[in-house]
Amino acid sequence: MSLKTLKPGYSGEVKDRLENFNGNQLLYVGWDHHLMFCAPFTLAVSPDMPFGQLRDQVMASVFSPHPEWTQINWDSAGWLLNGKAFVPQLDASLQAQGIDHKSLLRFQTPELTGFMSAAV
Repeated sequence: MSLKTLKPGYSGEVKDRLENFNGNQLLYVGWDHHLMFCAPFTLAVSPDMPFGQLRDQVMASVFSPHPEWTQINWDSAGWLLNGKAFVPQLDASLQAQGIDHKSLLRFQTPELTGFMSAAV
């Protein structure tokens, strides 16, 4: 992700460079229309991690407090990777599917309307 400064000549040390994460990469993950989480989570994950492990273990660790988490029908969930439609391969690594450092992964669950029907 590139950055444009508003002040000419500004420079500073970039702290979130890929090489600063000891083999991991940052991944932003958001659950659209579920306002219990106000913004995507930032996760440090291995690029070699299979997508199924990301979904079933890592995402579950942060999204499971939501009362609808256990009701998700993953077969009907929609996914976006960096704003484009995406169909995850559960057994393939994140890297093999184009999920790289600071990618934004979003998912939608059409049957669910958010906590107390708060989806917008």
